[in-house]
Amino acid sequence: MNGTALEGIVVTELGTRVGVGVCGSLLSQLGATVVVVERPGAGKSRDDEGLHRKQLSAGKLSFAPRPGSLADLHMLQHLVEGSDVTLTSSDVDPSFPLPDLRLGEEACNVLCDITAFGSTGPLAKCAYSDLQVQALSGIVDTTGMPDGPPVPIGVPIVEFMTGTYAAAATLAALRVKRLSGVGQAIDMALYDCAFASLSTFLNTALTGQGPTKSRVGNRHPKVVPWNLYRALDGWVLICAGNQSQWQRLCGLIGRPDLDVASTATQEGRMARIAEIDAAIQSWTDQLNASECIQRLADAVIPSGPIVRIEGFPHEANLDHRRMIRRLSDPVSQREIFVPGSPLLHMSASPGRLPERLPKMDADRGEVERIAESRRGQPASGAPTPSVCAPARPLVGLRVIEIGQYTTAPLCARQLAHLGAEVIKIEPPGGADGRTWAPVQQGQSIGFRAHNADKRSLVLDLQSETGRAVLTRLIQTSDVLLENLKPGSLAKLGFSSEQIARLNSRLIYCAITGFGADSLYASRPALDMVIQAMSGFMDAVAPGEIPLKSGISTADLMGGEMGIVALLAALEYRDRTGCGQYVDLSMQDITAWVAQTAWNRAAGTIDRTSSVLSCTDGYVVAEAAETEIGQVLRTSGACSPDDLANMTRETACSTLAQAGIAAAPVLTVREALSLRQTEERKLWFSVNEDGETWPLFASPLRLLRTPPVVSRPGPGLNRDGHAILDELGVRQTEAASRVAV
Repeated sequence: MNGTALEGIVVTELGTRVGVGVCGSLLSQLGATVVVVERPGAGKSRDDEGLHRKQLSAGKLSFAPRPGSLADLHMLQHLVEGSDVTLTSSDVDPSFPLPDLRLGEEACNVLCDITAFGSTGPLAKCAYSDLQVQALSGIVDTTGMPDGPPVPIGVPIVEFMTGTYAAAATLAALRVKRLSGVGQAIDMALYDCAFASLSTFLNTALTGQGPTKSRVGNRHPKVVPWNLYRALDGWVLICAGNQSQWQRLCGLIGRPDLDVASTATQEGRMARIAEIDAAIQSWTDQLNASECIQRLADAVIPSGPIVRIEGFPHEANLDHRRMIRRLSDPVSQREIFVPGSPLLHMSASPGRLPERLPKMDADRGEVERIAESRRGQPASGAPTPSVCAPARPLVGLRVIEIGQYTTAPLCARQLAHLGAEVIKIEPPGGADGRTWAPVQQGQSIGFRAHNADKRSLVLDLQSETGRAVLTRLIQTSDVLLENLKPGSLAKLGFSSEQIARLNSRLIYCAITGFGADSLYASRPALDMVIQAMSGFMDAVAPGEIPLKSGISTADLMGGEMGIVALLAALEYRDRTGCGQYVDLSMQDITAWVAQTAWNRAAGTIDRTSSVLSCTDGYVVAEAAETEIGQVLRTSGACSPDDLANMTRETACSTLAQAGIAAAPVLTVREALSLRQTEERKLWFSVNEDGETWPLFASPLRLLRTPPVVSRPGPGLNRDGHAILDELGVRQTEAASRVAV
């Protein structure tokens, strides 16, 4: 059975922010009819979707109301009133003169507003760009070489994160609407999503434990070797993350003398980092990049080439998974490179591939038909509104998480905040992240924050008893989520086909580096490897040397897309009774995020920005340094050299008076104490058993059915016996041994 998750759903895309276009694109790929309302030249933000219209309008209908046309105004009003979802960006767009719109809380439809800072806090009215939010949140300060200035990420990463979270929030709101008949407003803020992306840095900043420098270039703050090395014809990324990989690498490069007692720990290798990097560089100096990577792959050492974006990212696995689309631009008649859908590999409701780039106002007739057909009618599928206040969207659903590190745990945590019961299955001894610094009372602060509101169950899946318990869980759950190596569960007797036989309604989502259907299914995949092999590092780099983002972009976006895929699959399951298998590739997702850097050869405008040194740090400005100098001299504000003698605040004010948008580059610690952070309650503390633990708010701001963040992640196997009792599993000696 194939179809779409959002069949019959109509979305009106009014906002001009990139995040609005991203959200609309994901909803379109999931089957919604999305009408993008175009207003040439009106209300454009500095990084708005107008710069990337061709990509972000792919697969949508285009309608451009004629200025002064009363008929068009009425048609637009009928379209919005009849839509299930309306997407806006109220901080950068002037309001349409639409009288008496019944949106969000006033009716049974959903209004999602994407702004820089949301509707509350001292910065609520500030229409900051992606670049400015990167700076103010601390993201810019985490990216760059340790001995150099901070570097803005060269694509609108915060808009993409926010647009993806907005799609998840919209799906959750549609679920509430379907079950209760109640619509609602969603208050999505770029700043909230940017702050949430810094979780690993936030833990260190809150405790003062860990490295003092935020920027590590292409190295890892705690793992050696982990860096970029130059080969004869390019760059090679090598990440030997554990002792066995380190030992194999020493043998591969012909340096067994490095595998000694002093390098047997990460701390020991960190102390000899320069020597180790030099030894690896001597090896890569003698080989082509492809030769290095093949030898590293044979030794099962995580590595990858740097994929360059030359019109599009030239990478075989992206082609294999149909992530590169060539569509004809109806205006220029040129070929435009557009990404396929990162949601394509859903077995029952695959994401739709964009098939056309609409010419502006090309779909006026179809939009008129949609508006007229919905005139005076409630939004699609809306039942009689419930007299009861709706619960959180996912109350009553059970999610099994077999997750490690960032991706699956992030996804499952947001599902828990939305009301699902999340059972985190851990191996005997617990997940690796339980020991990661910073620690408090022997427990990882990060692990407890990033696994908030879950339940813990220890299972030895190598044992017959452990597999029997997992079988029972699968039979009684709605979702199984994992980010293990491809095929790991299948080897234990839990392939997607076997899982479907156990529970045909269950949604099984696997998030992997390159996808299960992949040319590299057996290749180790880490965040930095995926950044390298998706073209993202090429998009970030300000110069010749490719550069990773400070935040774990591939891991974070993999988790976000998992939320979208699972909520969409639940909508499809509830309509059809059919579960499915979801194969998500972090490479697909990260390449999709980098799409605004595509089409350079076709004349795409690249965003220009500058990082300027001040007496107390740096500021980012949305102009080239030569342009800044010319504007400052012309306006008589000051000499460009004078900026270096100003504070960040004074420099930003001076630039603003000259008409140049700018923002201070805050450190993560400064972002923690920013008033906007405090008033949005983006982090807070809770007390458990006499200890205070930090927790982080969910960026999914549904105003009627908000997510709830209530308690730190569980102690190891805290809920084991209770879960076994609920499953009806007898507490035999064997079962107890597995669960303890």
